Amino acid sequence: MFLTVATPLLLAVPSRDRAALDRMVRFGLAAFLVVGWICWLLLFAYRGWLTLGNALPLNLCDWACVALVVALLSRNQFAYELGYFWGLGGTLQGMITPDVAYDFPDPQFLFFFVEHGGIIAALLYLTLGTGLRPRPSSLARVVAATLFYALVAGIANWWLGTNYGFLRAKPPGTTLLSFMSPWPWYIPELVAAGIVSLMVYYLPFAVLDWSRRKR
Repeated sequence: MFLTVATPLLLAVPSRDRAALDRMVRFGLAAFLVVGWICWLLLFAYRGWLTLGNALPLNLCDWACVALVVALLSRNQFAYELGYFWGLGGTLQGMITPDVAYDFPDPQFLFFFVEHGGIIAALLYLTLGTGLRPRPSSLARVVAATLFYALVAGIANWWLGTNYGFLRAKPPGTTLLSFMSPWPWYIPELVAAGIVSLMVYYLPFAVLDWSRRKR
């Protein structure tokens, strides 16, 4: 978790005014995310764990990963917004309360933190090293995209009997959902928590804009 924060900070400073270095870092982070994702699936396939419930890219972290790969390769604003808010709102929570069966140094543990840590590192680098940042209009776009994700995941869960997005049941470990109401009442609570997290993660930029206007 220390490397997740320290690595983009160290890479962002020398990359700000060097286009070639910035491109190399962005493409390297994108490759890191893709390779980590592939290794995670290969590990599950090798151990016979791969099922409909974990093989499809229908977790919010999967969508955050795809959005950040697009943002790293193209510096697309919308893809960055999705990766920023989904990464901090979902992936960071996953790192704090990891849903893994094995401890360090098992490959499942390592690949889990490689992938989730790579998502956080990517969004921090894009924010600190490339000048991308969320705007007030980002909030409505991210809310709409998140509701679309919930619709897709919900339909898949209904059709396949899976639990993507934890929309059908809480995860077995202790997470934020553990302190919420039983299913299905925790779903509106989760929506409220998501809106609050959007505000919290946008707050630094709102304060920055306010201080600039004040000056």
